[in-house]
Amino acid sequence: MNGNQVFVHPQAIVETDAIGTGTRVWAFSHVMKGSRLGRDCNVGEQCYIEPGVVIGDEVVIKNGVALWKGVTIEDRAFLGPNCVFTNDLKPRSKIFKPAVTTLVREGASIGANATILCGVEIGFYAMVGAGAIRRASNVMFANAGTSSSSIPKKKPCAIVALATLREEMQCVR
Repeated sequence: MNGNQVFVHPQAIVETDAIGTGTRVWAFSHVMKGSRLGRDCNVGEQCYIEPGVVIGDEVVIKNGVALWKGVTIEDRAFLGPNCVFTNDLKPRSKIFKPAVTTLVREGASIGANATILCGVEIGFYAMVGAGAIRRASNVMFANAGTSSSSIPKKKPCAIVALATLREEMQCVR
């Protein structure tokens, strides 16, 4: 595959045409019609992307992530293995309500097995630790630790060198 094509593993199901060039979808993943994926994304194995999900450019979605209607992932975000998103604060069988929206801002990283409850915003370049449970939004560049419902009391880190958004960021405390 060259960078101008979309790669879909033969054992993946992709029902949408709204996929940017260079994006890869791996085995046993299901991307439904009505979802949108940007360019140069990577969707790992056993992922599920529901109609109404919007994914920006250069997003990495690791294995086992399900994205439900109402979730928006901006450019260059990272979703760790098996992180969980919800779209209903009070789910009940056969009671259908409008999806509650969730926004993951540009460059944010969500660790493995983190749970993101619906209605929150994960800030620009924020970090959500592995296994964390996010019940509230967090601010830009914040670092939310494991099983935390609020941001630690430390000040968000300052960006020292950021020539391009793709470079590594360094923080000073």
